[in-house]
Amino acid sequence: MHVLIFCEQHPFTLGGAQVSVNLQAEFLERAGHTVTFVSPALRSGPVDDERYIDLPSLAVPTVAEYTWMWPRTSHLTMIATALQKRPSVDIVHVQSDFWGAALGYRFAHDNAIPIVHTMHHRLDVGVDGSIPLPGVFYAMLGQWQKWSLGSRFEKRPTTAFDYLAGYAHHADIVIAPSGHFARLLTHNDVTSRRNPQIAVVPTGVNDDVLDAVAHSPRVKHDLPVYAWVGRFSPEKRLLEFLDGVARATARLSVVIAGGGALAKKAKAMAGENVVFLGALPYDRAIKAIAEADFLVQSSNDFETQGMTVTEAVSLGTHVILVDEEVARDLPAGSYTLTTDLTAAAMGRALDSTARNHVPAAGKRELDHLAEFRQSRRTKTMLDVYRRAIAR
Repeated sequence: MHVLIFCEQHPFTLGGAQVSVNLQAEFLERAGHTVTFVSPALRSGPVDDERYIDLPSLAVPTVAEYTWMWPRTSHLTMIATALQKRPSVDIVHVQSDFWGAALGYRFAHDNAIPIVHTMHHRLDVGVDGSIPLPGVFYAMLGQWQKWSLGSRFEKRPTTAFDYLAGYAHHADIVIAPSGHFARLLTHNDVTSRRNPQIAVVPTGVNDDVLDAVAHSPRVKHDLPVYAWVGRFSPEKRLLEFLDGVARATARLSVVIAGGGALAKKAKAMAGENVVFLGALPYDRAIKAIAEADFLVQSSNDFETQGMTVTEAVSLGTHVILVDEEVARDLPAGSYTLTTDLTAAAMGRALDSTARNHVPAAGKRELDHLAEFRQSRRTKTMLDVYRRAIAR
């Protein structure tokens, strides 16, 4: 099977969606399938690899390595030309909300190829919370959508869910990375007209990394270690977490992995018990989560899966979080939910978990790992592809 994946950002850039598509591609290829990516080119230019169709792009001024493009017919020609060197495409998998979605739906329709769409982002939070006039922005996106869908275009979108539904209605299957996000999408009619039931396919953990870390012994720390991993942006609420750390009275240690616009403010707020590791590659980020006693996710009403939470639970690292919806998808006993969104509540959660923590060393419990392996999630995704192809 040849899977053509349309991405928002180049797979070589940082981000949860990029981690997800790279994992999916690696394990699809291990299973004997072919994967080709379509995305805006890196700022440094196209990569020399036929698996990547890198289209002319412009820099996103607010994010250091991100790029964007205005979808147009010439892009479709470039994609078709590049694919002449590859096997025929069996399915289009859109993993984008903006330019990648516009190109993916247009390309699939023009070539009569089945299409599935993974919804990765909470546009109603990320866009509506950062753009002064989001309705105007969605109207502009509607122009791309009209170009993409042609006569199938339904109406000019004015909200995030209007916009996402405009594409989803024309997918063969819509995919969500978590049950709570699938419920939200269904509630807002972001579903396929052909298959209204959203397929839930979470991103797993790389089998090799999971085995290497899971079979390593636990490290016993003098003080409980709390890890925070992610992008330093407002919606991730890193500063609120650091405020909670400052309010905690228990003795504890904090390691923070990632980078972004709030780095200077975060380092200014941090106490002596906080260590910044910088942006880490995937395997080292997993190792940091595995070596910690606790993983903290401080974002609320934003995550569509919360991959670091999945990774922590798979490795037996207890999770502290503030988002009730994310917590609903986790096994009982694997997490502590703060009482509210305040820094004081975070401080209390840190104190209670630190006081009740019993340092552990030695072997990890491995019985539950099969559920989290990416190879298992890939089998589920292949079943989704086959359903779409058999439309």
